[in-house]
Amino acid sequence: MKELLDTTNIRSLTLKNRFIRAAVADYTPAGHLDNGVLGKYENLAKGGAGTIITGFALVDAEEKAFPIMSMYDDAFVDEYSLLTSRVHRHQTNVVMQLVVTGSYAMGDVTGRTVLGPSAVANLNTGIVPKEMTGDEIKAIQEKFAQAAVRAQKAGFDGVEIHAAHGFLLNQFITPYYNNRKDSYGGPIENRARMVLETCAAIRKDVGPDYPVWVKLNSTDGIEQGLTLDDCLYVSKELARLGVDAIEVSGNWIAASSKKEIYFKAEAAKIAEACRIAVIVTGGNRNYREMEELLNSTGVGYFGMARPFIAEPGLVNR
Repeated sequence: MKELLDTTNIRSLTLKNRFIRAAVADYTPAGHLDNGVLGKYENLAKGGAGTIITGFALVDAEEKAFPIMSMYDDAFVDEYSLLTSRVHRHQTNVVMQLVVTGSYAMGDVTGRTVLGPSAVANLNTGIVPKEMTGDEIKAIQEKFAQAAVRAQKAGFDGVEIHAAHGFLLNQFITPYYNNRKDSYGGPIENRARMVLETCAAIRKDVGPDYPVWVKLNSTDGIEQGLTLDDCLYVSKELARLGVDAIEVSGNWIAASSKKEIYFKAEAAKIAEACRIAVIVTGGNRNYREMEELLNSTGVGYFGMARPFIAEPGLVNR
């Protein structure tokens, strides 16, 4: 019988248990770390989670007005190595989550061009982005790859590409936001191209053994949003590319009234369809429910965010 406290491996990465601290945004001035953020991550590592995923970090300097973690410049490498060394003192992994927010902007966008797959107003911010050109698409892919290399140099145990929750890569997959007529729009084979090419660019630059994970919405929970079939297609293609793990999420706000794991049925289908490690995040509150899912499906890991905000030492307890 599999246990939540098992030591396991996701390819080259050893995890001391199946508990993943899911990403929570860290508000930092101009992407720089302070003692409060460093102390928070060390406390999480002390608390026993097998792996910590950081708050999402910006890869594009055009978004630098947003006060969140950043990895868009070489100057961040030495600074963030302090974070990884503190976490590693406690035999805990730390994976950096990378993002381009696009029209789901987290702050003032005055004076700059906001990019998106199509010129469709964002449902959360009302911002209408500029439809990206082919050159702009390639430039963003390269910025993800460069940021991943910096994270690798800073000592992170892997990177996770944020392609969920309405940010830029998620928008490319989602029919509501992607009305393109070129090879990046239309059928899912085209809408998935941005995410797949981004991951391929990262894999090329970080090498074959460095852990690369992707966070996906199982469904968007909006009209004309991506479907589970879309997610299954993307997941299979990511596995074929050599991505190491998929973190399954979705419209967690709409699902938060559930008294069970929010996306367990969807995560189970993804795990059944793909030979890849699957993390399910959202609603992981009941130990027995998690153990049952672990032993009845291919889901192998459990992401938690708010429980670790409330109690960083939850796993140890």
